[in-house]
Amino acid sequence: MIYVALLHSIVLEPGRRLLMADLRNMAEELGYGNCRTLVATGNLLFETEGQQVTEIEERLEHAFRNRFGKSVDIIVRTASQWNMLVAANPFADGQGAQVIVRVMRQPLARTCLDDLARLQRHERLALVDGDLWIDFMGEPAKSRLPSALTTKRLGVGTMRNANTVRGLAALIGDGG
Repeated sequence: MIYVALLHSIVLEPGRRLLMADLRNMAEELGYGNCRTLVATGNLLFETEGQQVTEIEERLEHAFRNRFGKSVDIIVRTASQWNMLVAANPFADGQGAQVIVRVMRQPLARTCLDDLARLQRHERLALVDGDLWIDFMGEPAKSRLPSALTTKRLGVGTMRNANTVRGLAALIGDGG
């Protein structure tokens, strides 16, 4: 079965970022097969059998902490869950890099949209299956939302733009 793993951060220390080859090697050492990455932002695809998503998240986070000396949240989805996320993009008409999704470990409550509405200016917001989609409408620099999209405020999750989301789906299609 194919899985997608998203790292919340690839900054190991000031001035030092995680190399994707090192991430692939770590996953291979855990016994995961066909390890691939997409762009240098902590997107990993791999194959394994007989493990629950939560177990994979724990194994990856533990291995990352041991190998790189830093704790990082890692969100894992099955290939079918990822494909459903791609299909559910409510802003498919938006500009790919301007549309982001905050992929959550635990689904967000509907009330988060009310909380974020106070900061909303021109953006479109949608909560789909517990993940938060935002279309910055071509003006991300003018948005007040990013400061509210933290783990402290929303819980464990990580953001990816629609181009990366589609790119990961393409990799799943190539290897699935």
